[in-house]
Amino acid sequence: MKKILFPTDFSDAATNAFVHALEFAKIVNAELILLHTFEIPVYDSQFFPENYATVYSSIELAKFEMFKGEIPKLKTIAAERNLSDIVIKHRLMDGDLLYNLKNAVEEDQIDFVIMGTTGASDWTKFFLGSNTNSVISGVDVPVLCIPVDAKFKKIKTIGFTTRYREKDKKELKKVLKIAKKTNARVKSLYVKTSNSDVTDVTVKEWEKEFAGENVEFLVLPSDELKETILDFILYKDIDILTTITHKRSFFESIFESSFSKKITKEVSVPVLIMHED
Repeated sequence: MKKILFPTDFSDAATNAFVHALEFAKIVNAELILLHTFEIPVYDSQFFPENYATVYSSIELAKFEMFKGEIPKLKTIAAERNLSDIVIKHRLMDGDLLYNLKNAVEEDQIDFVIMGTTGASDWTKFFLGSNTNSVISGVDVPVLCIPVDAKFKKIKTIGFTTRYREKDKKELKKVLKIAKKTNARVKSLYVKTSNSDVTDVTVKEWEKEFAGENVEFLVLPSDELKETILDFILYKDIDILTTITHKRSFFESIFESSFSKKITKEVSVPVLIMHED
């Protein structure tokens, strides 16, 4: 892992996520590329044809000055955490966030994306709102999603949710590589509902195949899927919860439409989104 992309709108959520990005970059020995996007509003030139270009230029200049003014604040955060040696590069791009993010991933050969899940501007639609699924499927590298209340702490346990499908194995292997770099243990969870089609034989096969790895397989019988996963996070001391793209909408419902404010606060952990090939 060489390059981590960090999209930011300089909100509190983004600043909190920046700390996670810095610490993670240190762990995996990667450089950070900060991406800030902005969209210039569309004006009708018939109302001010003479200074049409001037309006656009002034908006671009204002955005650039704001961007330039925020950079020292991030450098101060890095210095306070003794992480000034992390290589940080910058991209300021005009246009749609998703379009620019996909271009940045491709042009800079990004391996990983880290970003906050809430903020003050339209970029939050990356994780929230009607286009969530299209965006997640549009970026084909792992995305570490940091809730605004999730303070950085040492990664000791990574939770991995599975349905014991054959293609989940490839994602588990990727997670195990990340766990190895962070010296973390992986705890794999399968919630076995009353209509489950996963057999004990399949579970045993997985345990045998991954016998040499630092992973523990948990099968919990329950028809209360949300509550079981929340208990898993709470009582198994999960520091990062991993999910695969196809289950993104389910996890969004856990974190955005929680049935308990107290539980929501307690399970404010980063979510690592993996992608099926």
